[in-house]
Amino acid sequence: MLVDVTNIESTLPTTILGHNFSAPFYISPCARGGLAHPEAEKNFVKAAYEEDILYIPSLYASLSVDEIAAAKPSNGSQTIFQQVYLTENDTETKQLFEKVEKLGSKAIVFTVDSAADGNRHRAARYGVGSADSSYTYITWDYYKKLQNMTSLPVVLKGIQSVEDVKLAVAHGAPAVILSNHGGRQLDGTPSPLEIALEIHEEAPELFEQIEIYADGGVRYGADVLKLLALGVRAVGLGRPFMFANTYGVEGVKHAIQLLKHEIAIDAGNLGVGDLKKLDASYVSF
Repeated sequence: MLVDVTNIESTLPTTILGHNFSAPFYISPCARGGLAHPEAEKNFVKAAYEEDILYIPSLYASLSVDEIAAAKPSNGSQTIFQQVYLTENDTETKQLFEKVEKLGSKAIVFTVDSAADGNRHRAARYGVGSADSSYTYITWDYYKKLQNMTSLPVVLKGIQSVEDVKLAVAHGAPAVILSNHGGRQLDGTPSPLEIALEIHEEAPELFEQIEIYADGGVRYGADVLKLLALGVRAVGLGRPFMFANTYGVEGVKHAIQLLKHEIAIDAGNLGVGDLKKLDASYVSF
């Protein structure tokens, strides 16, 4: 306490893979944005642009990658990363990579945490199947092949252990996302917060060797601060923005503004005057 926190809001901006953003959080890839609003993912694009945060569209969005790219401002300056699932057809994969790069994506986010179909009881009751129900063929050797198919950085989404972060570093990954696929793939998987804590305790140097992001279970500013304090660079949210999208672009913008405000006031109440100085000493575990 007794710390000057009057400038805390000015310390929210960060960089993600060298791109500047106004806050250390982003809109995570979520499929079927059209279930919430007729404009679907267009609202995420517009809100992210106006609030200057990162948006990562899902390959299984309600809109095509072309439609999402077309929703960007006319000068195309908005930074968007593209999430992908891939097939074993290397020709299709290379074509997809070339397409998203041509459309202006600045990175590819490759989801690796759905090695098999998830056992989703509620979805099964309503006859909603998974978009990808096959068993995985993905290996670290395959990841190296993907890196050679594109000039874009290929971020690995769904890392769940210290060991895999070390392997990501060894294989030249530019960044990883700690994620358990929204907790929908396997009961008992660790939360991103637990994984971040494990990294902090066992190999904190990894936070300096690679950019580490996290998504899953984040709802409030305090949740974001816990992850940032452990060393995570940026935090993703999916469901909160999906819910906000029922009110269209203004709803998504309002949710972004609320989270920015919560991060600032919660940091202030912690006695943190500069978000860049937040560290694990502020987390009780």
